[in-house]
Amino acid sequence: MNPTFPRPAALNRPSRWRQLIQWLFLLWILWLGWRFGQFVGHFTSQGATAFVPRPAGVDGFLPIGGLASLKLWLLRGEIDPSHPAALVLLLTFLAMSLLAKKSFCSWLCPVGTLSEGAWKLGRKLLGRNWRMWRWLDIPLRGLKYALLGFFVKILLLDMPSFAIASFLQSPYWAISDVKMLRFFTAPSSLTLTVVGVATLLSLVYQNFWCRYLCPYGALLGLISLLSPFKIRRERHSCTSCQRCSAACPALLPVHRLDTVMSVECTGCLTCVDSCPHGSLRMGTLIERKPLPRWVFPLLVLVLYSGGVSLGMVSGHWHSSLEYSDYLRLIPLADRIGH
Repeated sequence: MNPTFPRPAALNRPSRWRQLIQWLFLLWILWLGWRFGQFVGHFTSQGATAFVPRPAGVDGFLPIGGLASLKLWLLRGEIDPSHPAALVLLLTFLAMSLLAKKSFCSWLCPVGTLSEGAWKLGRKLLGRNWRMWRWLDIPLRGLKYALLGFFVKILLLDMPSFAIASFLQSPYWAISDVKMLRFFTAPSSLTLTVVGVATLLSLVYQNFWCRYLCPYGALLGLISLLSPFKIRRERHSCTSCQRCSAACPALLPVHRLDTVMSVECTGCLTCVDSCPHGSLRMGTLIERKPLPRWVFPLLVLVLYSGGVSLGMVSGHWHSSLEYSDYLRLIPLADRIGH
């Protein structure tokens, strides 16, 4: 392991707006989880606790089912009624990557927020973070693409449309959100071990999960290559001080690049904030003047809120499952398998 040198405090500050958005979104996700826990508790207690409406946003934790729903929509034009928000959110995040780079990962993703918090905590506790050996870093980064390829092969290539439709109509899929809740509230010893190891590694290595293991991030990164927005460096004002590269959470050599084209770039703008000469900007090839600093964050929020709002107004947000369906299925959740 090769340790990185401690960085000046000023270089460790991401955009305050991004940090605020990250943590507010994480708190909102936790609130959704709490409300969903109350919703499930009403049925597991046989009505002893108060009923609260199911928050549809929890479907965002069903990306694999969302991928299956995407295939059904593309082949048959049908949107799964059980968890329509899973497809809406998947399409929203894909659109965000297509138009605004892998911004979901650095601005909204709760796992990304926790991962960033972990390595910053590790730096405070240990005085620094470490970088993986290059000969190991490159193959490890391939793991998330291998996982992505596995899911794409199983769901999009191998699984016929009738099998996809059958799965999306099954009792298992109907309460897959309940099973996901149990994953967090009653984790197995294996789950705790994996999460514990990943957390420890995240304290030492920057964004360990995001960099090496997240298939969702791998998909968004590939799509982000088509985004018109890129980090661009002005050579005439750049002094090659390397502060941008030192600040980059993705460990990219920004100071050597005229345009950052990497799939690892999340559009966090940390390098832009760290440049003392204003030599970096987030922009497109066609604009003549640099965009104002607030345009890209606003675009991220507009794309996300626009996607969710479109799902709501089109009637593809809330589940079609009724009270009686949950009353029948939730008490059987532990006995319902694939």
